[in-house]
Amino acid sequence: MKLEAEQRTLELRRLIEDANYRYYVLDDPAIPDAEYDRLLRELQDLEAAHPELLTPDSPTQRVGAGPLKGFAQATHDVPMLSLNNAFSEGEVVAFDRRAREGLEREGQIEYAVEPKFDGLAITLRYEQGLFVRGATRGDGSSGEDVSANLKTIRAIPMRLETVTPPAVLEVRGEVLMLRRDFDKLNQDARDQGEKTFVNPRNAAAGSLRQLDSRITAKRRLHFFSYGIGRVEGADLPGTHAEVMDWLAELRLPVARQRRVVVGVAGLMAYFNELGEQRATLPYDIDGAVYKVNRLADQERLGFVARAPRFSIAHKYPAQEELTVVEAIDVQVGRTGALTPVARLKPVFVGGVTVTNATLHNEDEVRRKDVRVGDTVIVRRAGDVIPEVVGSVLERRPLRDLLAPLHEPFVMPTVCPECGAPVLRLEGESAARCSNGLACPAQRKQAIIHFASRRAMDIEGLGDKLVEQLVDRGLVQTPADLYSLDLERVAGLERMAQKSAENLLAAIAASRHKPLARFVFALGIRQVGEQTARDLARHFGKLDALMAADAEALLRVADVGPVVAASIAAFFRESHNQAVIEALRQAEAWVDGEAQAVFAGRFSGKVFVLTGTLPNLTREQAKERVEAEGGKVAGSVSGKTDYVVAGSDPGSKLVKAEKLNIKILDETAFLHLLEKGD
Repeated sequence: MKLEAEQRTLELRRLIEDANYRYYVLDDPAIPDAEYDRLLRELQDLEAAHPELLTPDSPTQRVGAGPLKGFAQATHDVPMLSLNNAFSEGEVVAFDRRAREGLEREGQIEYAVEPKFDGLAITLRYEQGLFVRGATRGDGSSGEDVSANLKTIRAIPMRLETVTPPAVLEVRGEVLMLRRDFDKLNQDARDQGEKTFVNPRNAAAGSLRQLDSRITAKRRLHFFSYGIGRVEGADLPGTHAEVMDWLAELRLPVARQRRVVVGVAGLMAYFNELGEQRATLPYDIDGAVYKVNRLADQERLGFVARAPRFSIAHKYPAQEELTVVEAIDVQVGRTGALTPVARLKPVFVGGVTVTNATLHNEDEVRRKDVRVGDTVIVRRAGDVIPEVVGSVLERRPLRDLLAPLHEPFVMPTVCPECGAPVLRLEGESAARCSNGLACPAQRKQAIIHFASRRAMDIEGLGDKLVEQLVDRGLVQTPADLYSLDLERVAGLERMAQKSAENLLAAIAASRHKPLARFVFALGIRQVGEQTARDLARHFGKLDALMAADAEALLRVADVGPVVAASIAAFFRESHNQAVIEALRQAEAWVDGEAQAVFAGRFSGKVFVLTGTLPNLTREQAKERVEAEGGKVAGSVSGKTDYVVAGSDPGSKLVKAEKLNIKILDETAFLHLLEKGD
């Protein structure tokens, strides 16, 4: 029995660590979470029944232990040095020149390049392949022993995957928090009424330095290795790139975006390419790291002060900066939602000068306690709209001297655009103007949405032209578009006879749209394109949809109580009814057509599109499916009938294969469209 328990224990540990590796390092889960939990419970039960089988590297030891009184100091055998920074191409050119001069080399140098993680630097020590200690960088010579907390990070192997491990291996790397885990951590904190973290780096640092490792275990931290501090009992390869490949073979996480380039041109090309990917990466980076690739060259170049001569960090423009809130205005959106916007003292952040930043809603302003006159942290990542992260309370001027400036923000009770009452419904975070299409702000946005390509598709009717039409009183509702005449349109700024004729022709061509597109064009809250199609398929005629109560609407696929209430409320409003009647007179839509379309050969079938098809765009493929009554979903599930896969299909294809869902390439897809099953 004991031998069987020992063998099963070893097998369970192998299965669990393999699952950890595939999930946290490869991002390719092999088993469901429920199966992982079952394996872990079985291992815990076996170790409880046979305490002699429990070892320090067991996966069960990752759950965290009781609180410590404080962290012990850990001296680094090899100092953990910082990198010098470059902020311009000129500084990169100078770095390359110094490296070539130091190596007395006329030709170009080969560099290993990789992302610069925005996390917390640590070192991991393995002896005979077993993890024995981990520490923070500290002052470079010594740091804090955070071994107990590092054990809770499942991306860090407790045992190296090798038959002949080095006697000693110190791995240098970065602990960080993935963006998805950061968002969940902050959302959980908000739900509990607790303080949120400013950014993933602060969240990772705060989590790793918890004296109670059980708290760390509840927060998903990640780890990437980027080098070696010390090795004994193993021969290193000749280049940094090969060292990273070796670490990957040992199942230590390394960046997938690493590569080898030549010269300054290669460095800058990598920097620009990585910068384009920055906003879509699952973690934060603040630059790229360049290292002379050959280890012998690194040793020859050596160090200066507290930084290596063979490496440099090329930093991107800061994504967070400090500035001052000069005012808080309120904007009114298409659905009437009131959004507080901070007017800022101009600040350069994320590569652009920022003067405005969203505060989202009244609850967020109060939670962050943002007030006029405050010094605040502003964040901008990629193309994301700038937002105020929070106030720096230590810099808030004395309230008794500047009390009017520092009163808490209060949402206005009337719409700043039209003066109508502002309402906030139970369960909603947004306050809204109650005036619908009669509010100028909503009017413009509603018309812009109505004319958009996926709605009524009125070519040439852009934002600036809509502003002119509304401001001059020529258009108050979407229905007024169909009564415009040539003389009035030609009289608008930057409009000539031909342009006016083209616009009127585009408006005329938008008549007789299928019911689904018309319903989407109305701009009903919570109703996107797919819901509009489902409604058109279910009711067939607009009158039937308008007469439906919440109970009838709940019979439509994917329509829940919130969506049903929103639809019913929209059609109850008298001004919406009046606009729809005017659009009826203009023959803006056709009843019945959508019903006929959805009765096609793919009625009830669900497709998922993934990857790039050779000849069809994603939108064209989607239209072909919907023209035959099928539905295109965004994710693969047990309800999916077909997955249409092109090049670079990603995880959707993997999931489809696991679920035994029929997979089609473009040729098979087109054949199915023509011939059916």
